[in-house]
Amino acid sequence: MDKKVLITGVAGFIGFNLCKKLMKEKINIIGIDNLNSYYDTNLKKARLDNLKNTEGNFNFFKVDIEDKEKVDEIFLNYKPSIVINLAAQAGVRYSIKNPRTFISTNIQGFVNILEACKNNQIEHLVYASSSSVYGGNEQLPYSENNIVDHPVSIYAASKKANELIAHAYSHLYSIPCTGLRFFTVYGPWGRPDMSYFLFTKAILAGENIKIFNHGQMARDFTYIDDICESLFRIMKKAPTGEKAFDKKNPLISSSWAPHKIFNIGNSNSITLMEFIESIEKELGVRAKKNFLPMQPGDVKSTLADTSLLENWINYKPSTKIKDGIKEFVHWYKFFYKKA
Repeated sequence: MDKKVLITGVAGFIGFNLCKKLMKEKINIIGIDNLNSYYDTNLKKARLDNLKNTEGNFNFFKVDIEDKEKVDEIFLNYKPSIVINLAAQAGVRYSIKNPRTFISTNIQGFVNILEACKNNQIEHLVYASSSSVYGGNEQLPYSENNIVDHPVSIYAASKKANELIAHAYSHLYSIPCTGLRFFTVYGPWGRPDMSYFLFTKAILAGENIKIFNHGQMARDFTYIDDICESLFRIMKKAPTGEKAFDKKNPLISSSWAPHKIFNIGNSNSITLMEFIESIEKELGVRAKKNFLPMQPGDVKSTLADTSLLENWINYKPSTKIKDGIKEFVHWYKFFYKKA
């Protein structure tokens, strides 16, 4: 694939793993990240060091997507063909306490990326959305044809806004855009604020793990390699718009504009207690459990309908929890030098 790919948030969990995969495919990567301190910057720097020591063409720039001038300069100097926007302020509960951060990064920063795409004839923009957009919807599995007008966190609202703004740019300027609703991504090099990371750290330290909603929760956990394979296939297939789109009877998952949205999940909802048991089994240690009420902004269950994704790229995420957790625990022990 003789095209340059710009990845924002390249020092993040998904960005790093995707970059590793694309470098193995001999794809030229321009990576940007602001290396913010939302979680341990040492982990982000370790990811970058790993990328710099990986064979391939990788250029990194410490740039914040909120900085329009620097974003424009990168686009102008390197002329990417494909852009994958993974940079965002994450954290459902963090968004409730720090809403302005999410507006400035997830919305204003995203608009900077869209403007740069508009001004540089980008062939395809792939951007991260989230399963959080389904909000208060309790109809499972979640389908791209569900109405998503009832977010329960500022984070979810910012991601829904991304989808709407991207569609407007796609319509106005014919920018092919694909939004991806990620479902609870986990695996090696993961985010320290995620439950599986926190559980593993606490269990090994002999500390209590916090189990919210008294364990009555379930998630569609999606392994990082499945995410990266999906992204790799999606970025090569830009949407063109539905010529037969009926504006009098619009289908939510489709558009006349070159814009699509897909769920990326494992299509298998695992209870929180089952998930904890898989970590305990891999660690060989029983967790000390502290059962607590539901947190604000959280939802009880998630489950992805991925039929649209499967039909589009001929791929179905399918890594089993036990296999994914095994890989994560192996990495965690090695990275943090735990016996």
